[in-house]
Amino acid sequence: MSEKELENTMETAVPAVAKTSTPGDFDWEGTGKKFGGYSKDERKRMEEMYEGTLNQIVANEIVKATVAGMTDRDVVLNIGFKSDGLVPLSEFRDIPGLKVGDEVEVLIVNQEDKNGQLVLSRKAARIMNAWEMIVKSNEEDLVIEGRVKARTKGGLVVDVQGIETFLPGSQIDVKPVRDYDQYVGKTMEFKVVKINPTLRNAVVSHKVLIEDDLEAQKVEIMSKMEKGQVLEGTVKNMTDFGVFVDLGGVDGLLHITDISWGRINHPSEVLHLDQKIQVVVIDFDDEKKRISLGMKQLTSHPWDALTEEIVAGTVVKGRVVTVADYGAFLEIAAGVEGLIHVSEMSWSQHLRNPQDFMKQGDEVEAVVLSIDRDERKMSLGIKQLTPDPWTDITTKFPVGSKHRGIVRNLTNFGLFVELGEGVDGLVHVSDLSWTKKINHPAEFIKRDEEIDVVVLDIDVENRRLSLGHKQLEENPWDTFETIFLEGSVHKATITGLEDKGAVVQLPYGVEGFVPKKQLQKEDGKQLMADMEAEFKVIEFSKENRRIVLSHTRTWQDAKEGEKAAEQAEVANFKKSKKAKSDDERDTLGDLDVLAGLKAQILESEKEAQAEAIKKMDAKAKKTSSKKAKSEDDEDEA
Repeated sequence: MSEKELENTMETAVPAVAKTSTPGDFDWEGTGKKFGGYSKDERKRMEEMYEGTLNQIVANEIVKATVAGMTDRDVVLNIGFKSDGLVPLSEFRDIPGLKVGDEVEVLIVNQEDKNGQLVLSRKAARIMNAWEMIVKSNEEDLVIEGRVKARTKGGLVVDVQGIETFLPGSQIDVKPVRDYDQYVGKTMEFKVVKINPTLRNAVVSHKVLIEDDLEAQKVEIMSKMEKGQVLEGTVKNMTDFGVFVDLGGVDGLLHITDISWGRINHPSEVLHLDQKIQVVVIDFDDEKKRISLGMKQLTSHPWDALTEEIVAGTVVKGRVVTVADYGAFLEIAAGVEGLIHVSEMSWSQHLRNPQDFMKQGDEVEAVVLSIDRDERKMSLGIKQLTPDPWTDITTKFPVGSKHRGIVRNLTNFGLFVELGEGVDGLVHVSDLSWTKKINHPAEFIKRDEEIDVVVLDIDVENRRLSLGHKQLEENPWDTFETIFLEGSVHKATITGLEDKGAVVQLPYGVEGFVPKKQLQKEDGKQLMADMEAEFKVIEFSKENRRIVLSHTRTWQDAKEGEKAAEQAEVANFKKSKKAKSDDERDTLGDLDVLAGLKAQILESEKEAQAEAIKKMDAKAKKTSSKKAKSEDDEDEA
């Protein structure tokens, strides 16, 4: 009996029941009537027969379903349950030509919804089956198939039977992929490399399938590889240090220095991606699968083709390819370079930065200084294109001649002055001033300032000039020795204090030194900086240009003089008394002669000192006048 016939039989067999009765509470046995005309045992047997016609279903279970009917929107599916299920037609887009009677797999979502309808889903069934397949593929390293759905950040989205997986850009191919869009819409094979069971997402790779194929190719290629073997390859990737060349399953490195005999800054100057090139195997490591390639080695070295006419003294022309701290490299032919050392760029002894003379890319001429064809080395110079200024140095800068130069460098012992291109001279710190003690040239002048000098000495062999600045003036110490006599007293100002004493400024711009113990005043206190006082000369050295003074001696000698005067008066008194008793051995005229002689000597010393002072005053006025004129000339300029 069919299910429908069984239901009709039961409907006809059930008697009419009052609306007020409750079917669940009705006692069929109490009425004395039988349900449907069946006994209790017969009823039980009939229920068992009915239940046997239906399948037992469980929620979230995947079952086979038969297409019982189709509408414009839904597909009617029969799973052998008491009711059929409806699934949207959109879930069958992957099955073109779906018809009644076809079998499909669906997931039981719910036995009954609020309307008592069976709820099925083919999409959920596909996703569940797909996830199980993905998990199995990951565990057993199986190959799966998927369709590239769309491009996303960093890679592609791959549809694997309804589950969206991620394909990173680095896992698309063994070589870098620049255009991801070319893969959209393609069906490809993959391997699952990572899964997340919680989020139910996965990462797939197409690259590993290619690598598996290439690995076998690598083994074959490496087994046949030999040094010096010439191969054809394709430029796969490009970096600052070289390019990677695909040799048909294995990559080799073509270093930038092995691309061309000439110097290049980047491989892109010579090569481009996907270019077919001929390379030679320089070296390879079978274990590490590393291959070193060369391209320039397929052509002869440019040095071998260098003309024999290029010898020492030959003038060549080339392009500056590199500028370093020590010099510049000049390329006179592709792969043939020479070094121009910084010392060969200028005749000047004062070394400069090579970038002051030239920069990369400049076309310059140079003279070949030396050439070694075996070592493939060449030394060049550009200063040799101009005359050597030291060839006639004694004519241009004779001893005693005066010049104006530029201060190029300052050292502890002096300063270097450039008188002209390639001509430098040293002014020792002791030759800067007659009167001032200069500890460092920076106290006197600054770098790049002009200074007047006189040539003191020339060493042509060692290219050295000795210069002086103070020698432009007469030595004032010839005059100072007549002014600053030992014992003479002068006013001076303390300009600086040192550990051992003080430096004082004397008249006429000369400096003197006062020992520390000679700074004591009469009241017991010490003279301090910027104080003006009287000082007595206790030492004068013309050779060492040194004047030592004392303030203490000024008041000590005064006291000693008073004491000596008192003693002299007493002695004179005693002597006069004795003279009265003696015979008049000396006449009054004799005494007058002696007194006049003494006065004459004192007057001569005073006149000499006054004359010296007069000369120094005149010289000071002359120097001041010259300085004022020089300042006026500078203002006019």
